[in-house]
Amino acid sequence: MNQSRPQFFGMLAGLFLAAGLVFSSMLATTAWVKIKNSQFITVKGSARKNVKSDLAMWTADFSVQAPTLLEAQRQLKEDRSKVEGFLNGAGMTNHFFKAIIIEEQRAMFENVTTNREEGGGRVVSSQQKTVGYKLKQSVEARSENVDRVAQLDSDSTALVEQGVMLTADAPKFIYTKASEAKIEMLGEATKDARIRAEQIAGQGKRILAGLSSADMGIFQITPLHSSETSGEGLNDATAREKTITAVVTATFLLK
Repeated sequence: MNQSRPQFFGMLAGLFLAAGLVFSSMLATTAWVKIKNSQFITVKGSARKNVKSDLAMWTADFSVQAPTLLEAQRQLKEDRSKVEGFLNGAGMTNHFFKAIIIEEQRAMFENVTTNREEGGGRVVSSQQKTVGYKLKQSVEARSENVDRVAQLDSDSTALVEQGVMLTADAPKFIYTKASEAKIEMLGEATKDARIRAEQIAGQGKRILAGLSSADMGIFQITPLHSSETSGEGLNDATAREKTITAVVTATFLLK
């Protein structure tokens, strides 16, 4: 009885192996027949290119508060001079200031008046009164020296130490030659698709006659080494170094 068990399991293993080989053979045969009988073959090709951003933008807001509008304007003018001096000292001559936003700071006051009508009660009324002004202005700096802009973001704390109420956004890093790269990479992606199509067609003993159509896929610009993708495409502005990915779905005529 014990000796028959190994033989039984061995027979089962042999049957499963044989069935697997038959199934694989059927799949390969089916794929070969499809390629052999078809007049077209459609494949996807891709191309990737690593690039470094060639434009950086830095934006920040600074604000002041004062009891009167005149005093607030004076303080804002002083802070603007500090911000401009900081940017010029960092070599950021390409910058501009946006329009000033004025916010009135109001408080609620109660005025109590005696009611002399019947009942001898009193009427309490309230009104708003301006107690101060808050002025805010934005500044934007641009440079092709992306490393300098990245350093600028770190050094901007010096303005806070000078008493400037400054809030800076994270720098934006842009690759401005994306349109040119897109044309080049679509060509590379089509070449990649042709290589894939030739390999597949060769399994059915067919050769490619020519390109029938090519559809551009989603164009992705992502941080270097990132695996993030989007069905609508990505255009990253957070990383200095990026990867551009182009995908093409190509259909080739077979002969």
